[in-house]
Amino acid sequence: MAKQNLMALSLPLLLVALALLLPAGRGAETPQYTTVHTESDFEVRFYRDTVWMSAPTPDIPSFHVATKLGFHRLFQYLMGANLNSSRIRMTTPVLTSVVQGAGPLHSSAYFVRLYLPAKFQASPPVPLPELNLHPDRWSSHCIAVRSFSGYARDKNVVEEAEKLAMSLSRSPWANSTNYPSKNAYSIAQYSSPFRIISRVNEVWFDVDCKSTGVETY
Repeated sequence: MAKQNLMALSLPLLLVALALLLPAGRGAETPQYTTVHTESDFEVRFYRDTVWMSAPTPDIPSFHVATKLGFHRLFQYLMGANLNSSRIRMTTPVLTSVVQGAGPLHSSAYFVRLYLPAKFQASPPVPLPELNLHPDRWSSHCIAVRSFSGYARDKNVVEEAEKLAMSLSRSPWANSTNYPSKNAYSIAQYSSPFRIISRVNEVWFDVDCKSTGVETY
C-alpha cells in the first residue's frame, strides 16, 4: 500500500518531498572528477567509472517535459520504489541526455539520469518494474562542460549546446567530439526547483582525451 501511495504522488507533493530529501547544510553527493583542461568559457573533466539510474522517455518531444516526467520516476525510486524498499539520498546533478534521431519520426529522445551514491555504486537497488528504469554503467571518460544559469528549458539548452560546440571548434578539442557516444549532449541541473536565482546548470559533451594527448589518471 505504501508503494502504491508513493507511485501516486502528485508533482507538488513530490517537490515538497524533494526539499526534505536534499541534504541540509551540505551539498548533495556528486560524481567525482578531475579537471584536465580549462578555457575561458568551458572546461574538460575526467570522470571515472560511475553508475547512474536512467529513465528513458522516448515518446516525449520536449526536453523540459521529458526531464520532469523522467525525474518523477527516478524520485519514486529514491523514496523506496525498489525491491529493497531502500531510501536513497538525493544526488546531483539531474542529468538529461539528448539522443538525436532516436525518437518517433527521427525526433530527439531523452534519458533522465541520477548518479547513484557511492554506497550503492557496486550494487544498485533494483527498481520496481513499472518505473521502467535501468542502471547505466559509464566507463571513465572525458566530458567538455559549459556552465549556464537560469532554468533549463527547451530553447536555451539548444542554444547553450550550440555555444559549447562553437567553443570546442575553436580550441585544441575541435577534433575530439567524434568520441563514440550515443548522446548528442547532456544537460546537468544542480539546483533545487525552489531556487530562483543563482541556479547552476551545465551542458556536457563527451570528448576523447587521447586525441589531444591529455593524460588521465
